[in-house]
Amino acid sequence: MTTKDKVARRKLSLLELATDLDNVSKACKLMGYSRQQFYEIRRNFQTYGAQGLIDRLPGPRGPHPNRVPEEVEQAILAHALDHPSHGPLRVAQELTLQGIQVSSGGVRGVWGRLYTAKLPVTAVHVMNNDVLPTFEQHGARITTVLSDNGREYCGRPDKHPYELFLQLEEIKHRTTKVRRPQSNGFVERLHRTLLDEHFRVMGRTKFYDSVDEMQKDLDAYLVTYNTKRPHQGRGMQGRTPATVFVAGLPKVKNRKEVKPKKAA
Repeated sequence: MTTKDKVARRKLSLLELATDLDNVSKACKLMGYSRQQFYEIRRNFQTYGAQGLIDRLPGPRGPHPNRVPEEVEQAILAHALDHPSHGPLRVAQELTLQGIQVSSGGVRGVWGRLYTAKLPVTAVHVMNNDVLPTFEQHGARITTVLSDNGREYCGRPDKHPYELFLQLEEIKHRTTKVRRPQSNGFVERLHRTLLDEHFRVMGRTKFYDSVDEMQKDLDAYLVTYNTKRPHQGRGMQGRTPATVFVAGLPKVKNRKEVKPKKAA
């Protein structure tokens, strides 16, 4: 069952509970919704049926209205490939000297399309498709998740997709202290390693035409990072993350079978 299906099922449960209790306020309180959200959910369900319970992301469909022309985009990408250390302002200035008018914001927009969006559904996708299956494969369960305070992770518990997903999976959500990145130091170190060992290297040696190509190379690097590359971080002692993860799993004690006593 996908995350959208789980959210839709929860909304349907809200409608059914309100009918069973014959009390909208009490049903909303038990399910964590407001009365306004309840009536919006019921209206969508009455109008569109089950499809009305599925969340849809707002925003324009198709090309963004502020997208730069194709020839300018190609010039930006070509310059970035030849000069990977130039920032967006430097790229805009260099292209202006060549008679190509584009702002630094326009350059960032082109670069940004090479990466997936930083949205709550992205966090949910990673959690649902990568993290949970890995733990389930090893017979382990996630009880608590620690994240920073980014909008992709935090929001109204009764509305935010990532918060709702954690509730459905019965996972407690903890956040780091504001302006204290060391609270999540392992992740910050991973970001630095990815930048130094992968993105900066591949950005200077390969031209990517699509996000899928970037993802394929990143997936290959992560296999090496997790299963082949020795680590010198705290408690690692030259071992790989996969080895440390398996070694840290709770040991399952073999229960001895209790034989029934013979009657005297």
